Amino acid sequence: MKFSELAERQIRKAQAEGQFDALKGAGKPLDMGEAAGSAEAVGFRIMAEAGALPREIELRKAIDVQAEVLRQTTGEAERKREMAKLAELQQRLAVEEEARRRFYR
Repeated sequence: MKFSELAERQIRKAQAEGQFDALKGAGKPLDMGEAAGSAEAVGFRIMAEAGALPREIELRKAIDVQAEVLRQTTGEAERKREMAKLAELQQRLAVEEEARRRFYR
């Protein structure tokens, strides 16, 4: 069975059980706001509302935290260690972004 068929079956089952009936904004058009033309941004927003953050968002938050740690760090050895952690997070984010780009091609 193809993934798309399995997904469609799960969607139909959820509809039959009424799991989509009480969703926030049900029956209303999506508010595109600033994200007009960006299906990716809309997808991120929907995931965030559902409490599921994409790895890219989690990594961006971790990068912000690590950058603040680096700003507050003194001492050459400690700064090098914190810079290495920041560089690793940035590299992981770059890998995630490239994977997403390739997926959408």
